[in-house]
Amino acid sequence: MHAETLLRIDRDHLIHPVSAWRDHEEAGARILRSGKGAWLTDIHGKELLDGFSGLWCVNAGYGCQSVVEAATEQMARLPYATGYFGYASEAAIELAGRLAAKAPGNLNRIFFCQGGSDAVDSVLRFIRFFQHARGTPQKRHVIGLAKGYHGSTYAGSGLTALAAFHRDADVPLSWQHHIPSPYPYRHEGDGQDSTIIADSVAALQQKVAEVGAANVAAFFCEPVQGSGGVIVPPRGWLAAMRRACTELGILFVADEVITGFGRTGPLFACETEQVVPDMMTVAKGLTSGYAPMGAVFMSDEVYETVRDNTPPGVPIGHGMTYSAHPVSAAIGLAVLDLYEGGLLANGVAAGRHLASRLTTLSEHPFVGDVRISGMLAGIELVTDKTSRRKPDPSLGLSKKLAALGYRDGLLFRAFADDVIGLAPPLCCSIEEIDLMCDRLTRIIHEIANLRDVSSRRA
Repeated sequence: MHAETLLRIDRDHLIHPVSAWRDHEEAGARILRSGKGAWLTDIHGKELLDGFSGLWCVNAGYGCQSVVEAATEQMARLPYATGYFGYASEAAIELAGRLAAKAPGNLNRIFFCQGGSDAVDSVLRFIRFFQHARGTPQKRHVIGLAKGYHGSTYAGSGLTALAAFHRDADVPLSWQHHIPSPYPYRHEGDGQDSTIIADSVAALQQKVAEVGAANVAAFFCEPVQGSGGVIVPPRGWLAAMRRACTELGILFVADEVITGFGRTGPLFACETEQVVPDMMTVAKGLTSGYAPMGAVFMSDEVYETVRDNTPPGVPIGHGMTYSAHPVSAAIGLAVLDLYEGGLLANGVAAGRHLASRLTTLSEHPFVGDVRISGMLAGIELVTDKTSRRKPDPSLGLSKKLAALGYRDGLLFRAFADDVIGLAPPLCCSIEEIDLMCDRLTRIIHEIANLRDVSSRRA
């Protein structure tokens, strides 16, 4: 179909996720046609180095033939199998077993869904089942972090703490609460790691006391906050929050939808601090974005409590038509083979080089903070490094950044609050990391010297 026809149909009929509808109609879509490795090609033949893995997800890169073949074989042999009524597919069973063997601690039970948002919603339901089963149904309140992201379903969007997901949506709900983000660059105290950790623990304790210890069910967090601006907590923070939850008698839920599957180095970010959550959500890298799939990892204790306190013959009322979809599961198995076959190791090496290159950007007068965790990075722009003043919103820097990136053949996340997000595919070569950083450095230099931007810098 001709490009202009596609653009017209897109404008007239396709609703894009988390988009400004009027702006999108005016600007039109950038239509992608093909991809290979870390590279994409649009419908006009323009090549783009994908510095964001699609949407934090294409960890293995595009065009992996082994993944395509696994999907093709499964689709030809058995394209669908319900998980209801006691049925299952070989691929889903095998994937659950392999994931449980790789999971932290006793996270031995796996529930498959379609993506990260409904993984979070599933956890919220499992929490209710668990609290009823253990005889504490009043424990229904959950606590998350400011700047946290836990999806955009109705319940999940309330646990998410970003304004765009709350606007006109009547969320957060009355049982959803938030405490300050462990945000080193914007910490109001001395900025020391120990202080940030102590402040987070104290904030959680205070919120639990405020809501009532008998009423709080769980605490949710991302090991690295992704959509909130790639906020990397200090080392030790995750373990401290895990200990605090245990002491407070509340469940600890790790949202590894972004950080899972090598994004920060290990298969799961929780491994960095030997943290074992009560439940953990994953998606994105689970299938490297080749097909929709998410999962909830559940501890033996949570599973057995619900199982043993549910009357025989009474179903646990949660599931989806596409839970444990066999094609997605086959893809997940093929992608797991890639992780174990050298992709994780390549991501670690590429991540070290990314860190060495990006660290030099912190010297740029327009860069306030550079934060990195493996193949995950955030670059926060400021107009005054001393006061850490953010650019005036009227400058519309995110749109300018995205436009310059596209012009120069580089895709990255230009957050609305002037943070640049990077999440390159784990398959990137050192040369591709260099090219990415070279292009990004030129873009930052160019935008810092735009007349309307430079005139407002201190």
